[in-house]
Amino acid sequence: MTKLIIDCDPGVDDAVALFLAFASPDLEILAVTTVGGNVGADLTARNARVIRQIAGREDVPVHAGATRPMVRAPVEADHFHGESGLGDLAVFEPTAPLAAGHSVDVIVETLMTQPAGVVTLAVTGPMTNLALAMRREPAIVDRIGHVVIMGGARTEGGNITASAEYNIFADPHAAQVVLSSGCRCVVLGLDATHQVRATDERVAALRALGTPAAQAAAEVIAFSNGIERDLVGGKSAPLHDPCVIAYILAPQLFTTRPCRLEVETGSALTLGHTAVEFRLADPAAATVRWVTQANADGVFALLNDALAAK
Repeated sequence: MTKLIIDCDPGVDDAVALFLAFASPDLEILAVTTVGGNVGADLTARNARVIRQIAGREDVPVHAGATRPMVRAPVEADHFHGESGLGDLAVFEPTAPLAAGHSVDVIVETLMTQPAGVVTLAVTGPMTNLALAMRREPAIVDRIGHVVIMGGARTEGGNITASAEYNIFADPHAAQVVLSSGCRCVVLGLDATHQVRATDERVAALRALGTPAAQAAAEVIAFSNGIERDLVGGKSAPLHDPCVIAYILAPQLFTTRPCRLEVETGSALTLGHTAVEFRLADPAAATVRWVTQANADGVFALLNDALAAK
């Protein structure tokens, strides 16, 4: 089993990622840590507990974390995720409370007490919590197995500005801290996630499973499809954050390339731009890998198989 911390800002696509992770027997989820991002930190912490309750996984602790970015002013994306952050999903006050401890402290403590190299971090929101944890205890960098990240864009351009993807744009300084730390990172940017589209047929197949988690996942994905049509002009929304969990479960569904990755933090025009360079003197020495291809049918098959029993 993979020992996993999920750092997230639910968020409709974070919700689907959580459903997939909660339903996967190959994952030992040590903690879910939340951060302000798609909506405010109070809502992301509540939303993670809503998803946890629907999934029947109250055994997994949820910890609240950073309420704002490291440097820049907060920027939310409720126009893509709805006022609650969970689209049209009926939101309720979860039965189980937040666990004690700030997300940053939990990340540090977990990495320092677990054997080195065994804990994977799935980061599907701004990287504020992880960057602050690295600043607080630099020794964690060498203890991380992998960090699998949803963020950035290269060939696809940005989805929040012309050149920046939202998760990176929301806290570019944190992203630069993590991606330049030397820890092993796999980055799923828009180049990959735009290949994994929630067609009407795929949403219908998910809804037809009939389980509470599948129904809720189909509902938030259908909301995303409506936003995709209304705001973007497309038809089928990309399934961004679930690709992170899918990569951890089935990396063979993805193609990666070693790269150097730098985040723009000094330009108001291109803030949050990810400069991905494949021309490396020594590719074997690269600590960052950029995902170039994703098998959409495989990702949805993984999601359907997991949620069919939940």
